[in-house]
Amino acid sequence: MPYVPHSPEEIREMLDVIGVNSVDDLFAEIPAELRPKSFDLPKGKSEMAVLEMLGKMAAKNTTDLTSFLGAGFYDHFIPAAVDALSSRSEFYTAYTPYQPESSQGTLQAIFEYQTAMARLMDMDYANASVYDGGSALYEATLMAVRKTRRRKIIVSEALNPIYRVMLNSYTNNLNIELVTVPHNHGCTNVKSITAAVDKDTAAVIVQNPNFFGSVNDFTEMFAAVHEHKALAIMSTYPVMQSVLKTPGQMGADIAVADGQSIGQPLSFGGPYLGIMTCSKALVRQMPGRIAGRTEDEDGKTGYVLTIQAREQHIRRQKATSNICSNQALCALRTLIHLCLLGEEGLRRTAIISVERAHYAADRLTSIDGVEMFTKGPYGNEFAVTLPVNAFEVIDKLTERGIIPGFPVGRYYEGFENVLLVACTEKTTEEQIGIFAEILRGAI
Repeated sequence: MPYVPHSPEEIREMLDVIGVNSVDDLFAEIPAELRPKSFDLPKGKSEMAVLEMLGKMAAKNTTDLTSFLGAGFYDHFIPAAVDALSSRSEFYTAYTPYQPESSQGTLQAIFEYQTAMARLMDMDYANASVYDGGSALYEATLMAVRKTRRRKIIVSEALNPIYRVMLNSYTNNLNIELVTVPHNHGCTNVKSITAAVDKDTAAVIVQNPNFFGSVNDFTEMFAAVHEHKALAIMSTYPVMQSVLKTPGQMGADIAVADGQSIGQPLSFGGPYLGIMTCSKALVRQMPGRIAGRTEDEDGKTGYVLTIQAREQHIRRQKATSNICSNQALCALRTLIHLCLLGEEGLRRTAIISVERAHYAADRLTSIDGVEMFTKGPYGNEFAVTLPVNAFEVIDKLTERGIIPGFPVGRYYEGFENVLLVACTEKTTEEQIGIFAEILRGAI
């Protein structure tokens, strides 16, 4: 049966109101040669048959693997209250709060989320309108170009390669020059990045911890960047900001992150949340929406959208962004998660994750032929060099119930034997021990 809820009589009535003779007339503007000739669709099924088919498909997924996979997306514990509260209908059915008089709850949630993000990053302002960490980084790039009126962007090769692919894609048709500075054995090459900055540079983009897990203090480098009147952009891992020197403390102008690690399930890649914060001097360059708190004429607290420089609110060519959207539900999940954990809980999550990663590094490097690739301090993620191809190791261990990590050679030529390993508070020492012993046998 077709999934069309309207009877022929109802369809006729709607067409009469619109003023056309048939449904085909609605597509009259599309030339015949551009219309699909047919649809390769199976016959309709009953609800019971569809549920049975989807159940069989879902059963093919393996859901009991022990995962050490990170590379920008992390399996942190999400308290049950996050799902319970964010699933309330007043939250998950709400859209963009264009009418503040009927959207006070949503606006307050956005305002409190912005406050939490600004405090976490130690920055002045935050928004709630970017899809993920990669699109936030792209928007930060455009902010720098608009502010400085320059076109060169210096990018560390130790930045997440997924983000670098996104930057290249989004800027492909723009007059922006991306200059990638090679990493130094997994470390951010601070000296080379600093040396690359000149009078044409709009911004420098780095990551902390970087893709290989290395931790840096970019304070001196950012100061040097500012001497050239360029901007400092930092991509971060939000959980680690509870124990590391913050972007604000280092002097970053814009700090971005993917909010997946705080309240968003991995869930086949989304929906996620782009965290975006900046200094006061750049707030009018920030895309999306910013909620503000004020008082009405009776002295009652109220929440409103303050800066809305996007294509739906002003002339399209003057918008700060044409791709940002309302990510308030994902932002709400992050806010609830942070409120449930509190400052101490978030720090404990980070510390346990770091401790487990260092224990894993010790166990793995005790295996003959396995060496640390990540040099210097690192957080909850590190890279090791294996005596064999990392892709082959991943295939072997996945068959044994363990995803050992991310193959660095997927994005970095010549590093086919390098494996990126991540741990969270959900990773137990027992799981690490089993991983190490199975790896020992596999190589």
